[in-house]
Amino acid sequence: MTPPGNDHVTLPDPQAMRRYFGKFSRIIRHLREIAGQTGQGNQASLADDAKYGGGEFANIQLDLIENYLQRLAKTFTALSLKHLMSGRVSSLPLTLAIDRSESGFPVFQEIMTMANDLAQVDRHLANQPDQARLKEEMIAAILSERARPTNLQYAMSQRIYYETLKSRGLFFAQNHPQFVLLSDPKAQRRRYLLHWAVYDSALSLPVIYLLVVEDTGHVILNEDQMRWPQVQSHLMAQSLSSLKLLTIARGFDVDFDNLHPKLLRRIHVGPMYSHAFTEQTGPLREILAEVSRTEESDWALAWTIETLVSARSERVPAGLLSTVEREIFDLDQYQPAAAEAGVTRLERSLVLPVLPYQVLVDRDPPGFRDVRKYVVGEDGSLLTGL
Repeated sequence: MTPPGNDHVTLPDPQAMRRYFGKFSRIIRHLREIAGQTGQGNQASLADDAKYGGGEFANIQLDLIENYLQRLAKTFTALSLKHLMSGRVSSLPLTLAIDRSESGFPVFQEIMTMANDLAQVDRHLANQPDQARLKEEMIAAILSERARPTNLQYAMSQRIYYETLKSRGLFFAQNHPQFVLLSDPKAQRRRYLLHWAVYDSALSLPVIYLLVVEDTGHVILNEDQMRWPQVQSHLMAQSLSSLKLLTIARGFDVDFDNLHPKLLRRIHVGPMYSHAFTEQTGPLREILAEVSRTEESDWALAWTIETLVSARSERVPAGLLSTVEREIFDLDQYQPAAAEAGVTRLERSLVLPVLPYQVLVDRDPPGFRDVRKYVVGEDGSLLTGL
């Protein structure tokens, strides 16, 4: 790896990369279940869902979150293919770069480069032999030269990488807002669920956004050639982890007089911690160091959900003779951490295997007492959050 002191490191060889993506493969398969359990037993969360359709609304959210997670998994598969032979072909640079101090995820530049590769995918595929031809050439090379056909293996990995990009359905740096109608399209006050996601450039983390909006305009939003492009641009420009949800929601409320934000939710997937790959601080560092002799146990993933809800709306002056509707957002002063973060509720979770969980329970560090723990059993099952 690169020398200490650098926040970005390159994995030293394909074996390290396979171990790295193997951890993510084990983690991501449980995240839908975790997303479904988050908020269960929380009366405030259940009350939010009840306002917009109860279980049906919860399932819509869950399906959207799962879709983004599947796209994230596919992006990781593509990156693993792209870098599969790096380090084995002398003319190639070192392999995948990850952020070891902030996120444990691939650095933002890796995601941006992948988007650039997608823009040129047709040219790359047109200039490469297909898989059948490459397999024939590899077999011929093995039989005639009695050697590993490294260059042909690299060509095959790149071919499959570009085919994966071609199939689409990836998680990119920007995944633009989309539209779900929650009410009768002919209603005087229509209701939508907008959803989008970003790969945060400052933190190198995937972040998912969900926004419930009530519309008092004349044209349904996704058919409005004036408002819908403006809404999409506005939301993407505000999708920064450094901005509080309260700031984002208020800005949206002020910029669109006939669109009323009722619920805004932000899901941070990560950071991922591992003694082998990251430089975490605090209690997790010692805990993962203690269990790192078992590779399957050397990881933990943070999963944080911020939720901001509107408590009520009021009409305020807008010029000499007119008024507009504005939202009053619910900030519970009895929950200082949430109020300081500019949200109604802040739900912090940690996903980790059995061994580090047992060490965490034994040591009981104060900063983790209010964090919900999801434990992955040795058989791969997910134990209920504790």
